[in-house]
Amino acid sequence: MIEILKYGFFQNALLGSILISLCCGILGTYIVTRRLVFISGGITHASFGGLGIGFFLGINPVITAIIFAVASAFGVEILSSKYKVREDSAIAAFWALGMALGIIFIFMSPGFTPSLTEFLFGNILTITRSDLLWFSLFCLLLMGFTYFFIRQIIFIAFDPEFSKVNRLPVKMIEYIMLTFIAIGIVLSIRMIGIVLLMSVLTLPQIISNIFFNDYIKIIISSVFVSVIGCTGGLFISYFLNVPAGACIVLILSVIFIVAKSAFFITNKSAMKKQ
Repeated sequence: MIEILKYGFFQNALLGSILISLCCGILGTYIVTRRLVFISGGITHASFGGLGIGFFLGINPVITAIIFAVASAFGVEILSSKYKVREDSAIAAFWALGMALGIIFIFMSPGFTPSLTEFLFGNILTITRSDLLWFSLFCLLLMGFTYFFIRQIIFIAFDPEFSKVNRLPVKMIEYIMLTFIAIGIVLSIRMIGIVLLMSVLTLPQIISNIFFNDYIKIIISSVFVSVIGCTGGLFISYFLNVPAGACIVLILSVIFIVAKSAFFITNKSAMKKQ
């Protein structure tokens, strides 16, 4: 096991796992608390349209996916808030639009697109130093913004209406967080995959919420849980030669079942003693 740590691609994958854990720990806590799981799933699948456009135009598909993902996030928010379209309907519309455009443009793209499966199912072992650099810059921006606006983020995440009454910049924070979510999703897609990304954005927070109710503690503990899931899944995927994203989600699912069972048994025993 120690020998594989000497390989550059595996070192990149480990660093990528830590960065994903930091990113998903912060964003996932906001998503779960603000109940944006469905809209985040919509952004994830809508970004497929941007990937297809990128492949068709022959440019970096990550750039077009980010543009498409951010536009979809803003589109859902504008349709639901200004035009009174039901949020789930707006999400479904952009979800379907993105997937449809992605399929059409990929089939229209000349030649074969070998990296498409990496975006669908993820392959963290293929990330490069350049990918890590961009992800590191994104994480620094996200952590900096969270540090300076943590109070406003917590208020808005739990009660946006109360935040408006107290004259907090609700819309500004919401749009900035949506932008971070959209970019974070696209940057993580190649490592985890469109199919499984939402699990990594929600399972660590659900596990942490079993033991903690404090927003900051959930962020810290979910990052810790994510690191365990990502690194553990990485090692398993390497030795079994299976997609890392599936192994990561499997480990997180097992942790959730064990944690929930242990919490239930402990509470049941405590109640019997009383």
